[in-house]
Amino acid sequence: MTAEAGLFTLPNAITLARICAVPAAVWLMLQERLDLAFWLFVGAGVSDAVDGWLARVRNARSALGAVLDPVADKVLLVSVYVTLAAVHVLPSWLAILVVFRDLLIVGGVLVLAVIGAPPRIRPLLISKVNTALQIALAALALLVGGYALDLGGLLAAMVWLVAASTLASGAAYVFAVASRGEVGVR
Repeated sequence: MTAEAGLFTLPNAITLARICAVPAAVWLMLQERLDLAFWLFVGAGVSDAVDGWLARVRNARSALGAVLDPVADKVLLVSVYVTLAAVHVLPSWLAILVVFRDLLIVGGVLVLAVIGAPPRIRPLLISKVNTALQIALAALALLVGGYALDLGGLLAAMVWLVAASTLASGAAYVFAVASRGEVGVR
């Protein structure tokens, strides 16, 4: 970061709006309006790209934004996975796995901070891949469910790919902390 922007920046406002859209997305899924939830999810993805771009080009990066942006992403993804499992679009075991991995990471960071050994936080490649796959599966599940599409075994294949990348990412996190005290999040 070259310059520290204030607390109330346009990128931060966009990120807060993305967080505020999460209850609407959950409600739409519970009302079986996966078509509308799909478009809200796409809008959230676009807003994520826009707020990051604005923060860079307007030099409006902030400490709040650095924390808020990944929190917004996780709140949306976890909410979507749990809700899609509740409405039987995704398997519940996958939602549990996704949530457990995130709790493992957050819990590990908190425990290490409390014992006075806060880890260096840096994104791991597998964590970035995992996040991209989780986003792709959530969008695909909303699209397939919302528009009653038959894409063969694509959804099932994506479920297993996300499960494998989630397990690999969680294992990489544990290994990184155990070996170097680093945490890969995203």
